[in-house]
Amino acid sequence: MNFMKKNGSGILVCLVIAIPSWLLGKAFPVAGGPVIAIIAGMIVTMFWKNKGKAESGIKWTSKVILQTAVVLLGFGMNLGVIFQTGKQSLPIIICTITASLVIAWILQRVLKVPANTSVLVGVGSSICGGSAIAATAPVIGADDDEIAQSIAVIFFFNVLAAIFFPMLGKAIGFDTMHGDAFGIFAGTAINDTSSVTAAASTWDSMWNLGSETLNKAVTVKLTRTLAIIPITLGLSFIQAKKSVREGKQAAKFSLKRAFPMFILYFVIAAIITTVCVHMGVNAEVFKPMKELSKFMIIMAMAAIGLNSNMVQLIKTGGKPIIVGASCWCGITVVSLIMQHVMKIW
Repeated sequence: MNFMKKNGSGILVCLVIAIPSWLLGKAFPVAGGPVIAIIAGMIVTMFWKNKGKAESGIKWTSKVILQTAVVLLGFGMNLGVIFQTGKQSLPIIICTITASLVIAWILQRVLKVPANTSVLVGVGSSICGGSAIAATAPVIGADDDEIAQSIAVIFFFNVLAAIFFPMLGKAIGFDTMHGDAFGIFAGTAINDTSSVTAAASTWDSMWNLGSETLNKAVTVKLTRTLAIIPITLGLSFIQAKKSVREGKQAAKFSLKRAFPMFILYFVIAAIITTVCVHMGVNAEVFKPMKELSKFMIIMAMAAIGLNSNMVQLIKTGGKPIIVGASCWCGITVVSLIMQHVMKIW
């Protein structure tokens, strides 16, 4: 009762923004619900500066709901199917992720981009967009402005990829009789699921391939999503060591403190799904949890938008956009090179 008294009004505000954002995201999948929610939250907060009692609930939503959404993402993953697909796509995925993270790290040093923003853009570009940012932000202690800015940068290049990648695939000579080559390209070079889906569906429509490209692209994309686990664990260890060096933690480095528990729950959820599907349970049983996860991410993005300073984001947006553009180009080039080397196209 005390919890609802303290946080109820803020949670309700986020819910009110999330519902239409979710519906609009269904209608405009290239933009997606999370981006619509974060923009809506930013606009609302420009006119609603003193949030009073709602502030506590908004902050709670931006953290706890976000982490819970990441856990529920695990129910969308059949590890058996992902590992099967990963045999072909894993070398490309490893190379694209490495390229993006290295580019983000170099530009963070060269351009003096805030470290958290650089990490979020690099991870979001290389793994799975908003979901990767959602998982990484609590681990590195990113604030809502840094999350909002990273989401905005990722969204911009998602839209470009969804529009131009089918044209690029045709121009460079991808096989138009089958969807494998473009599916792998879309799954490894586009970060957000909505844009992967949009680009792959366009390719299927262009060459009358049914849903062949889409199925391949989404499965490759889910394989990439597994990289959230080692990346967030590595970042949590780095962050904990850094805190010890800076005197923020009096005790020595502790694995228990460094380990982000919600990532463990994410892995458990994926294992539960895999075991159940292997035992004959229909994968559709887990679909409501996947949808709930997507909605909770939208709700959390609404909270982050409400906590963000749009004017400040615009003023400081130039360098993160350069980082995002460089990561996007790097991932695209590496994906194409790797596929060519592996004779996929």
